Amino acid sequence: MLQRFLTATAAGALLVACSPETPETPEAPETPETNMNETEMPETETASAEPDIVQIDPADDPRVWLEEVEGERALEWVEGQNEQAFARLQGDERYQGFYDAALEIYQSNDRIAYGSYQNGYIWNFWRDAENTHGLWRRTSLESYLSDAPDWDVVLNLDTVAEEEGVNWVWQGSNCLGPDFNRCIITLSDGGQDASVRREFDMESRSFVDGGFGSPETKGGISWVDEDTVLYGFATTDENSTTSGYPVSVYRWERGTSMEDAEEILRGDREDVGVWAFRVEDNADNVYMMASEADTFFETTWWYLPMDSEPVSLPIPARSSLTGLYNNQLLLTLEEEWDRGEGETYPQGALLSFDMGEFTQSGEIGDVATVFVPGARQSIGGVGISNGTVLIQIDDNVTGQLWRFDFDGSEWSSSQIETPENLTLGLFGTSAQHDLAFLNAEGFLTPDSLYVVNAEEGTVTVADSAPTWFNDEDLVVEQLEAESTDGTMIPYFVVRHRDTEMNGETPTLLYAYGGFQVSIQPSYSGVRGRLWLERGGAYVVANIRGGGEFGPAWHQAGLKMDRQRIYDDLIAVAEDLIDTGLTTPRRLGVYGGSNGGLLTGVMYTQRPDLWNAVVSAVPLLDMLRYHMLLAGASWMGEYGDPNNPDEGEFLRSISPYHNVDANGDYPEIYLYTSTKDDRVHPGHARKLAHLLESLGHPYVYYENTEGGHSSAANLAESARRDAMLYTFLTQQLMD
Repeated sequence: MLQRFLTATAAGALLVACSPETPETPEAPETPETNMNETEMPETETASAEPDIVQIDPADDPRVWLEEVEGERALEWVEGQNEQAFARLQGDERYQGFYDAALEIYQSNDRIAYGSYQNGYIWNFWRDAENTHGLWRRTSLESYLSDAPDWDVVLNLDTVAEEEGVNWVWQGSNCLGPDFNRCIITLSDGGQDASVRREFDMESRSFVDGGFGSPETKGGISWVDEDTVLYGFATTDENSTTSGYPVSVYRWERGTSMEDAEEILRGDREDVGVWAFRVEDNADNVYMMASEADTFFETTWWYLPMDSEPVSLPIPARSSLTGLYNNQLLLTLEEEWDRGEGETYPQGALLSFDMGEFTQSGEIGDVATVFVPGARQSIGGVGISNGTVLIQIDDNVTGQLWRFDFDGSEWSSSQIETPENLTLGLFGTSAQHDLAFLNAEGFLTPDSLYVVNAEEGTVTVADSAPTWFNDEDLVVEQLEAESTDGTMIPYFVVRHRDTEMNGETPTLLYAYGGFQVSIQPSYSGVRGRLWLERGGAYVVANIRGGGEFGPAWHQAGLKMDRQRIYDDLIAVAEDLIDTGLTTPRRLGVYGGSNGGLLTGVMYTQRPDLWNAVVSAVPLLDMLRYHMLLAGASWMGEYGDPNNPDEGEFLRSISPYHNVDANGDYPEIYLYTSTKDDRVHPGHARKLAHLLESLGHPYVYYENTEGGHSSAANLAESARRDAMLYTFLTQQLMD
């Protein structure tokens, strides 16, 4: 199994907390007058009769004190803002009903217990009303597929949290095969990215005293064998990149201190980070490797032999390793690969080469083409099983499942029959068996879990989530809008069948547009219950910057081409208005993280299009973002503020630097988390403070726990969502 480093994951995968499967987040204003607070304005923020863009020098920012995450003055301001947000949103008589409905869905025991299959057991992590921190548990495959699985609790995280007095949030486990007796457990205090790691012994079901682990830090650890690990932790400046991730890989032997570990690979301080990982296949081949992320999208891949110096793989910097099968190392290309003498492979292709041959010679021999996606296709996931390779392919934003087999020189493929016109998610594959799992869902189709028999090529339903809202009168459409350069931008609309095209439909538009992240149809009981069932329409725009149609769709909006992304979303919004579905009075836009930047730009560039803007855990100060937390790692996506051309462009889109003191703006709901150590809460804080000083309407909420997801437990998730839909109801339905 390949413990793969995904650049987007390691550097902070800006999406995860904010994709439309979590489009329920805390928001909710009531009247436009709320938060029109009076404070003393700096001299640069004086109003005039003409448009007056507030000038803010990033080197002398009057609100830099809000970047002190735990600063006394900053937290006092946050507390005051939260009191106003609670009064405005939780004071609405509808809030409690929204909260109760969301909590019922989140805590329902009818949810699917997703898990992984290893060593004869299905492993699952479960949270509910009684177990707020969660249970790590296992059961046999036969029991798992029954109507009433008999779960064996291996670790009760609630007990650990209570004993230690820490708000532990589960971040995952990494167990050493094939016996899986030793694991590394990763836990986060309050949900932040920085985590502690602890070795766990499966036989005694306890943490190992003096075992492998780490203090609270960003980084990773990977098993070599039972007595050896490779790790990289950003514990000191010397061991950290400027992005706050590890810069080195160390070999650590059992019985020695972490400080005495041997450094085997060191990257550059300006890298995003360096991570070690283990690759193993169905033929018992095992390799230790590392990824040195030179930028967010460019990586040097290393083979780490135990008895000699690291060897870099001569593959394109814009490529990603996806697995090892029969000693064939699989990789996808984010750029064209020209090997010379007419041997060229296109952007987006999935390829393979003999890793054993490379370890012996240091050179890549024959390269085989596994799959080349079409213009409206992308690779959603690659899974290595014992007897084949499973690939989930997205075709025009809907899923397919294929199997690929290698005869020693060429790959062949065949499609596996799956539910049609749904979003598919492949997981749980292992080189040790031929079992896999597939999740299928759509806007109106609750999640269903399928068991995939890779050897037989069959898919069988194992469990289905309940229907949480009345979808009898709802329909889903896939439409297109023409962007400013003529590119057709697809988008989905979920609405009532008998919707009158008179502009009166409350409509929520969601998008992300960055980091090659695909936004696909997803089922959300909370969204359905609190929005669709009450007459709202929901729209998802597949704008450029995402990965819906492969690397080219993403790269079309990088750096100084980023205005294309914003033009795409504006085109979709205008199309919604032109078709009569809605009007600016009833239209809201929502995004989180990178999507929070997107909606922030919508707020400043086209305030006339919206009556509600939601910017969740956002980037908003694009002239200082590279100085805050993991921000430096994203310069490959956004550009360098210190570069004259890129800096000028970033100033032109930066929401914090483009607020008109005399502008007519819709109300914006900004929310973030004090514990977010990926996107700095200072982004949202500073824009809210600026709007406060100018008298522009806004609502600001900052959760003190929860990390980048803005919720550390299910109750906080329900509160986040109830506040969000209260705000949207006030702005778009009232």
